[in-house]
Amino acid sequence: MRDFERPGRSPVRACNGMVSTSNPLASQVAVAVLKDGGNAVDAAVAAMAVLGVVETLNVGIGGDCFALYAPGGTRHIVAYNGSGRAPTAASGGWYRERGYIEVPKVGPHSVTVPGALDAWSRLVQDHGTRALGDLLAPAVAYAEDGYPVHDVIATLWRRSTGRLKTNPEATRLLLWNGRGPAPGDIHRQPDLASTLRTIARDGIDAFYRGAIGETICRNLTDLGGLHAMSDFAAHRGDYVEAISLDYHGHVVHECPPNGQGIAALLMLGLLRGVPLGEMDPLGADRLHVAIEAGKRAIIARDRLVGDPSTAGTWETLLTEESLKAEREQLDPDRAAPDRSETRSPAMGTDTCHVAVVDRDRNCVSMIASVFEDFGSGIVVPGTGILLQNRGHGFVLTEGHPNEIGPGKRPLHTIIPALVTEGGRVTYALGVVGGHYQAWGQTHVITNLFDYSMDVQEALDTPRAYHNGRLVEIERGFKDHVVSELERRGHRILSHARVKDEWPLGGGQLVAIDWKNGAFVGAGDPRLDGCALGY
Repeated sequence: MRDFERPGRSPVRACNGMVSTSNPLASQVAVAVLKDGGNAVDAAVAAMAVLGVVETLNVGIGGDCFALYAPGGTRHIVAYNGSGRAPTAASGGWYRERGYIEVPKVGPHSVTVPGALDAWSRLVQDHGTRALGDLLAPAVAYAEDGYPVHDVIATLWRRSTGRLKTNPEATRLLLWNGRGPAPGDIHRQPDLASTLRTIARDGIDAFYRGAIGETICRNLTDLGGLHAMSDFAAHRGDYVEAISLDYHGHVVHECPPNGQGIAALLMLGLLRGVPLGEMDPLGADRLHVAIEAGKRAIIARDRLVGDPSTAGTWETLLTEESLKAEREQLDPDRAAPDRSETRSPAMGTDTCHVAVVDRDRNCVSMIASVFEDFGSGIVVPGTGILLQNRGHGFVLTEGHPNEIGPGKRPLHTIIPALVTEGGRVTYALGVVGGHYQAWGQTHVITNLFDYSMDVQEALDTPRAYHNGRLVEIERGFKDHVVSELERRGHRILSHARVKDEWPLGGGQLVAIDWKNGAFVGAGDPRLDGCALGY
């Protein structure tokens, strides 16, 4: 139970609908859609479009999107993979022959075809009640009329100016005399407003098969990219079958690879056989076993996950036989050597997640991203569109499932989640933060089910994760816990010792209280947003 003498938030409670996003403006728009008779899909898309304006560094129509949708809150979950593909002309050999050791982090070679807009359109057309153009209207208004930059976003913006300075259009539209905005500064994006207005009027063909797409491709090829208009015209997201794992009677549902939801399920599967609830939630025992389980899951992710057509045989990893064998390798008193192929970048928010439940218990967990802060750093002239750098998620190791190739999708960090119990959805959640996301979901879910925390406590509790080099630990853990982890062989980066380290991710969480016929929401204090209901 919350200590009411300490700073904090109570869970938000309502009977007609509940929304949680990373920005209050987006949360208000989603609630307005619900009040106007729209359903959870409508509200999620409208909120995500607004986030593409007010959190440009994280998300937008130049990025990708994944979603899970449960009609009526049932276990019959619809999963959508809205990730984009590499150009047809791209191959690992092309990059290796030219001396690349990795796919670049910025610039045209980091750009894959954006999938977010297709995902929004397909989901609204198939499961919503409103026209996409109507749902884009609030985003158009904020882009045209302006919005106040919120505090977390302003801070991240100012930390990411180097990437924007590599592109003249990004510099013109997103920097103020070479700097990011201060909190409260009003930002307007008239070019983006015009682009969104065109899409609202003409549909997504204007983006994938029309003048907007042609402008994007021309800009990328002028910069040395391999993109062709045919790559955009061929793009289409996919409905896929969700994967799941039972965690103490709660079934956790994820999108399958090329997303890293499999890593979250592996972490939970390994921890399922550990008496986690008997350990102090802020103690060294809990952190140690969670870190060790997480490291093993990430090793499997890096080895097997890539485009669905080439991904390794990851399905067997979720069998109890396989999990038991992995669990037996966990040493309760000693950290295993680091063997992950992935060295995670510095932590930011990097992503936006939206959780929505409407009065009919339709439930959406939607997540979208341009990958790292400000993605590729490229803003396409005349459009206001910031392009993602998801191509950097590929590897150049010949024969690897995640090797870049024609029309392939990279390993993706963004993962929405739904939890069911007794055949009904109980939670919609997502935890943002790049490579941290699988760790963050595991942390929040174990907070809920091993420690019986309420939704707000589950997000608030201090976090830790292994970034491929060091164990990052947020402020909030006692010194003796850090010392004990170091004794067990962990190399620690303590945020208490390094003051400018950024918090680990952020998250949104909405619960359905079936017994009382109500909804409960929470927003992460690490972000600007909030949960709102009505």
